[in-house]
Amino acid sequence: MRSLKPDYFDAPVFSHIYIEKEILSHPRTRQLLERFPGIPRIEIDHYKDVFCRQKQDYGLQQRSRKLILAGRREHFLYEGAPVCQDFGNRHFYYSSCVMNCIYDCEYCYLKGMYPSGHLVVFVNLEDYFRAVAQKLREHPVYLCVSYDSDLAALEKLLGTCELWTEFAAKHPDLTIEIRTKSANGAMWDRQEPLPNIVYAFTLSPQRIVEQSEHRTPSAQARVSCAVEGMAKGFPVRLCFDPMLYCADWQQEYGSLLQQIDRELEERQMTWEQVRDVSVGTFRISKEYMRILRAKEPDSLVTQFPYENVDGVYQYPPKLKQQMEQWMIEELSGRISKECIYHEYRT
Repeated sequence: MRSLKPDYFDAPVFSHIYIEKEILSHPRTRQLLERFPGIPRIEIDHYKDVFCRQKQDYGLQQRSRKLILAGRREHFLYEGAPVCQDFGNRHFYYSSCVMNCIYDCEYCYLKGMYPSGHLVVFVNLEDYFRAVAQKLREHPVYLCVSYDSDLAALEKLLGTCELWTEFAAKHPDLTIEIRTKSANGAMWDRQEPLPNIVYAFTLSPQRIVEQSEHRTPSAQARVSCAVEGMAKGFPVRLCFDPMLYCADWQQEYGSLLQQIDRELEERQMTWEQVRDVSVGTFRISKEYMRILRAKEPDSLVTQFPYENVDGVYQYPPKLKQQMEQWMIEELSGRISKECIYHEYRT
């Protein structure tokens, strides 16, 4: 049984640190190394020499994780993936300055995408900023920076959210989404709220947290952190995405909504202070699912009999519609329909 550690983001443990020779003298490299005195350090030519080796054991790496410090040389921006919600933004991109997550969700697509469980941190954020600034000369940009990791969960270690916030403050045509499952309330004290920085909290019922979202904070901790952010003026999105099926899913998700109701009421707040919400059931590409099922053979989530719709595994249409429409109806009694997003590009 995998242990739940709500404070896991406070002090991730690494057995070794690999460092690309090219970025040894980078200021951020030196800064990060100061936080891990005594941990063995190994110089490498390229992060892929470690990260992309053949026949890696993901489960073993989860128990003995390595930190890899590297420099990104290209591909600082990607166009948004078809299965992701763009929230009505025409120029939708995502960026990956950290690869892999400190959490261990059974259904995470990163397990299907990456051959390794180690954490890669690209230290040269200044190159990311230049790439985004160049794109902003062409048009406004909606940028998701936390798809391939949970940056908010790593904020005490990396401070990446704070750096993106400082950059966004200088570029009003840039909107950044920071997606998270963390309950890192300390981040609200590290920066000022900006209208173009959206914190998007993935919320799941506690039953699903315990069964499938290992090492993540509890449902209540996430809800409390999200509402605390709203109370301090931060734009917060609540994400019921992915919704995961279980035998009594209506009761479980109903209880989750009631948790949010109570938390808002205790703080004398309302749903009107939620920036918006997103709704979507679990979906993943066929190729990622093939790898994910091999890595999670005992997972109820990964072994569910999904249907393949144009290369994307998802719940059967009737169940998918039932779950999403139920959630939309429940939310419509709490928040304006204009603030509910549920369409994504498949």
